[in-house]
Amino acid sequence: MTHDLPQLGPDVFLADGGIETDLIFNKGAELPEFAAFTLLSTEDGTRLLDGYFREYLAVAAEAGTGLVLESATWRANPDWAAKVGYDADGLARANRQAVEQLLRLRDEQPTGRPVVVSGCVGPRSDGYRPEQLMDADAATEYHGVQIGTFAGTGADLVTAITMGYPEEAIGVARAARNAGLPAVISFTVETDGTLPVGTPLAEAVARVDEATDGYPAYYMLNCAHPDHYAHALDPQAAWTHRIRGLRSNASRLSHAELDEAPELDAGDPAGFGPLHRGLRDALPWLTVFGGCCGTDARHVRSLAGSL
Repeated sequence: MTHDLPQLGPDVFLADGGIETDLIFNKGAELPEFAAFTLLSTEDGTRLLDGYFREYLAVAAEAGTGLVLESATWRANPDWAAKVGYDADGLARANRQAVEQLLRLRDEQPTGRPVVVSGCVGPRSDGYRPEQLMDADAATEYHGVQIGTFAGTGADLVTAITMGYPEEAIGVARAARNAGLPAVISFTVETDGTLPVGTPLAEAVARVDEATDGYPAYYMLNCAHPDHYAHALDPQAAWTHRIRGLRSNASRLSHAELDEAPELDAGDPAGFGPLHRGLRDALPWLTVFGGCCGTDARHVRSLAGSL
């Protein structure tokens, strides 16, 4: 399946949920700096991650849909890895292990439908408050470290999750192009539908496409509730057709409110799917649906039932 992206067709593909919040709040895991990849350093941690991903393989098999699995590497870039004690060799090993885990699980549990393995790339700084802003050249060099490791695995693509400003997204796309891997860019937005730095979503997509000759295979939105971005997705606008995936938060809270919340806000799992059904009706080119903060297999099962 390497480099073949079946989610570019008309069929619905599910994705997993909010891996870090699910592991911490629902499964009792300790994730320093929200770094799920650290679990791969122990057998118990690896088994916990195996169980997490198997939930979604089961949901996709039950629903008869394709599945996009993101590696547990949202924090597995040099700066965040250094904070949890990983040197360059240890980080490269963890990124390889994370993709190899998904390839193994895909082989062990065939769903009868395509399962796409994505190397997950996260922001260099805080996704909600991107304080360390890079230009596109610096971002290409920085994210090229992780993406270069993914290129040596069987990953089908790389997906940049929770991008908060265009220059970093441009860097990820260029690094993926340099490595010969397809790229997906997923922006996060505030409650007004703009990126955390204030850039309108339409402008962000246009800037990345212009700077990369349209290299991203498609764009996504994540880490925001549909109420926060639905109004910004104009079905008549050409740029909106570049958005093919949604990984929404369970909660309607803002990023700032979520940062301060003492407990997990899982929202309404049963109502999660119907919210997205309306979006797919309005934007029928949307094909990839999963969850982000506060979501788990219940929310994705609701997506499957509605879509």
